[in-house]
Amino acid sequence: MFQPLGFEQKSVLTSLGRMVYYTNTGVPWSDLAQAETLVFLHGFGGGSSAYEWSKVYPAFASEYKIIAPDLIGWGESEHIERNYQIEDYLTTIGEFLTQISSIPVTVVASSLTAAFIIRLAIARPELFKSLILTTPAGLSDFGNDYSRSFFAQLISTPILDRILYSTGVATANGIRSFLEQRQFARPSRISEEIVDAYLESAKQPNAEFAALSFVRGDLCFDLSTYIGQLTTPTAIIWGQKSQFTGPEIGQRLAAINPQAIKVFQQLEDVGLTPQLELPAVTIGLIRRFLPLLA
Repeated sequence: MFQPLGFEQKSVLTSLGRMVYYTNTGVPWSDLAQAETLVFLHGFGGGSSAYEWSKVYPAFASEYKIIAPDLIGWGESEHIERNYQIEDYLTTIGEFLTQISSIPVTVVASSLTAAFIIRLAIARPELFKSLILTTPAGLSDFGNDYSRSFFAQLISTPILDRILYSTGVATANGIRSFLEQRQFARPSRISEEIVDAYLESAKQPNAEFAALSFVRGDLCFDLSTYIGQLTTPTAIIWGQKSQFTGPEIGQRLAAINPQAIKVFQQLEDVGLTPQLELPAVTIGLIRRFLPLLA
């Protein structure tokens, strides 16, 4: 997997297996034993991994202890044969955060994972200092049930689901098509390195289990029924051209809880993952939000 200069791969053991993460330990970074921790969590989609934040987190490596994991079922973490459920990720992310830090941390997370983090912060607020989230959506928000969509129903067909994954997702063309249609506002911003990184993750043994659970809608929920309970200081970044989760959804979600959600920043001409599409802008916003949420 892609690993930035000065970062080392480590792992912790969760109840669903080994969870790999990347952290700044070597040259050129100085001793960060007493530094605050920033945790970067990737979203879901064919070939997702910690690579999603790899253009952003090195910018903070001289000041913070950086933790960027591959979630269970993705990247180089454990891939068990399982129909993954929401509770699997709430549990393993909670176990992971407990092991990597004894004090509350700031979490930077994207899309559906960001929505999971909101639920986890409600259930276990002691784990979190603040949240910076890009496009946090449960994908079935305000009563719109994603699992009833045509594609979710199609991918729920046994045998056909594996065929569609191997021929339509875990290929270079499939990855590029997914990124163009789902994640990026401008296809010209998709580099060969991005495609290669996603493809390498998508081709890991048993990678289809987590991906198909996501595409079937097994992991989707209505975030609007939870977000009002959030107390952790939060900033939200939302790409104006996010497919399926437009900024109007984000504005409605943020309006439910202005006490916790301190900032809602919309970005023009950006899709679902500004951290890949416009990493420098994303870095600037995170730097701006960190003191605001402290």
